[in-house]
Amino acid sequence: MNYLLLIYEDEKALHARDEKTRNQVFQEYGAFTASVRDGGQFVAGDALQPTSTATSVRVREGKTITTDGPFAETKEQLGGFYLVSAEDLDEAISLAARIPSARFGTIEVRPIWHYE
Repeated sequence: MNYLLLIYEDEKALHARDEKTRNQVFQEYGAFTASVRDGGQFVAGDALQPTSTATSVRVREGKTITTDGPFAETKEQLGGFYLVSAEDLDEAISLAARIPSARFGTIEVRPIWHYE
């Protein structure tokens, strides 16, 4: 089954880290990504541009409305994702716990709905 691992972290705290810490976390992400690739669990994944680059889209009464930034103000922002293949929720949670940002923020684990 495929699971989406959504990576949430406080963007301001992320950018406030010193260069040494940022580089260390970046290397940890590289190691995690390599491990899920090597383990055959990696389906897709990437980092997202900052929320300042986001555009929210809504359609109301047939009209498209756009606003800059994310729709909701939150303490943590969506910063990236992994789409992984896991045997079950327990394995997906185990993978999520290994994502470096789990130490600083939140990893949301969502099963993918397969339409047939």
